[in-house]
Amino acid sequence: MHNYLGRNENTLTLIYVFAMLPHIDEYRCEVLEMNTLELSVICKALSDPNRLQIVQMLSNGERCGCKLLEAFDITQPTLSHHMKILCECGLVNARKEGKWQHYSLNMEVWKQFVYFIGSMVEGEQG
Repeated sequence: MHNYLGRNENTLTLIYVFAMLPHIDEYRCEVLEMNTLELSVICKALSDPNRLQIVQMLSNGERCGCKLLEAFDITQPTLSHHMKILCECGLVNARKEGKWQHYSLNMEVWKQFVYFIGSMVEGEQG
C-alpha cells in the first residue's frame, strides 16, 4: 500500500493506492479527508477518561446505553452528555431500538482519524 499526502488550506488529503487483488493490475484509490477543525473536535472528545473508556467498550461491538451505564458510576444524563459529544464528532453511531439507544463505533471516521494521525508520525520519520 502506498500513501500520497497532499495539503490544501486546512485539509489534509490522504490517497491510498493498493492493488485490489495480487493477480490483477487494476488499482483502487481511496481519498480520505479530515480538516484540522474536525481533528480538534475529535481530540477534545477523546480527552475525557470516561469517553475513552466508552470507546474502548464499543471497540468490542455495539452496546446498549443501559449496558454502558452499568459500567460507570455516573447518572444517565451524564452518560447521555458523553454520548452526545462522541456522536456529534462522528466517532460513534447511535440507533434507537424501542426505548433503548444502541451505540457503535463509526469505523469510517476512525479510519480517517487514524490515517491523519499516522501521516503526522510518518512525516516526522521522513
